Amino acid sequence: MRRLLSLTVAASAAGVGRMVAWADAHTAGQRRAWVIDGSRSHGIGLTRCLREAGETIIEAPRWLGRDRRGKSDSLDAANVARAALAAQHVATPRADGDREALRILTVCRRHYTDTRTATVNLFKSLILTADDELRQQLRALETGPQVRLAAHLIDADGMDAPSKVRRQQLRTLAAQIGVLDRLMAENLKQIRALVRKVCPALLEQPGIGPITAAIAYTAWSHRGRCRNEAAFAALAGVNPIPASSGRTNRHRLNRGGDRILNSAIHTIAKIRRRCHQPTRDYVARRTADGRNPREINRCLKRYIARQLFRIMEATT
Repeated sequence: MRRLLSLTVAASAAGVGRMVAWADAHTAGQRRAWVIDGSRSHGIGLTRCLREAGETIIEAPRWLGRDRRGKSDSLDAANVARAALAAQHVATPRADGDREALRILTVCRRHYTDTRTATVNLFKSLILTADDELRQQLRALETGPQVRLAAHLIDADGMDAPSKVRRQQLRTLAAQIGVLDRLMAENLKQIRALVRKVCPALLEQPGIGPITAAIAYTAWSHRGRCRNEAAFAALAGVNPIPASSGRTNRHRLNRGGDRILNSAIHTIAKIRRRCHQPTRDYVARRTADGRNPREINRCLKRYIARQLFRIMEATT
């Protein structure tokens, strides 16, 4: 491959129009494709403009080796083009529409969950160091009743400054936890409705709920993004990695891939091991064959990734 021409344009609709016109002038009547690095982040505006113009778009490969001569926009563009030409499979950028709506909902849910956990931890720490009277009221209760009781704490007459401030902050934190609980409930309702719309068959499988289904569908995106179920397993980080040496022939878990998708598959595997009788029978059979729990878990995750991929490919 050699570079023929280069052009730098502004990251705007006008810039994209100028770029397409420039490409038309130099590739008239020829096939062409646009390789975009960061098609779902900084390059999303360019991706959408080119998609509306009916252009062929390729998502840049995830891992790109940097040129030893240094780094610049032009060098990065050349590296992206070389990586795309060398790739065995080129993927189109992830879809918008319902898939993007699910991505937004799952990202926001993770934020709500993390924020609620941090808020509850702070709430508990204030109870731990409270005066004896307040501790006696709250310590024996679970988190829900604690939050409801703390939301209606009253400042008594003659109360010292630390106790008064503590009660004020407990009321504030209880109100924040209540708001987050309502946001998460509404978020779950929206996710469930969207999953039922785009791929209801996922919810019919054991151990798969609206959240794990949404994560799987968001990562898969659309037919053709992953060339086969083995590629989807690699994306999820559940493909077996050879770890053989000498007379030892074995595989290990992949530590790469999409760790959020990997976590969702791990959750499905844990639920099935606990509640799904065919999975429990499989675990017992592989244990009798001499497999250790780590190896059995790897096999389960690989099977779940294959099942998820086939369901999404068949029903969407």
